[in-house]
Amino acid sequence: MESPPPEKQTVRVTILNRPYTLRAAGDPRDIERVAAQLDDLMLALAAKAPNADSTHIAVLACLHLADRLTALEREMEAQRQRVDQGSEKCRGMIEELIATAGEGM
Repeated sequence: MESPPPEKQTVRVTILNRPYTLRAAGDPRDIERVAAQLDDLMLALAAKAPNADSTHIAVLACLHLADRLTALEREMEAQRQRVDQGSEKCRGMIEELIATAGEGM
């Protein structure tokens, strides 16, 4: 039996000096933390481009976050390959030990 989806809660955040009211199923503190990180990023971008409008700042923030996501995905894939190689090496060693132990009987 499936449990019902968590009830959505109202969360109020401020991003780039604009208030937003969101409805989220997760922990409101997580939403607030993510919104604060986004606000910090957008304020930093706005400080570097004082003549840019909020849409321009939002696009730059999206590009920055997409770049970070892509880098993390590459890093995760490289880690996955290292784990796969290590697992394959261990499997080979175990098979060798089993074969050696079988010869001794």
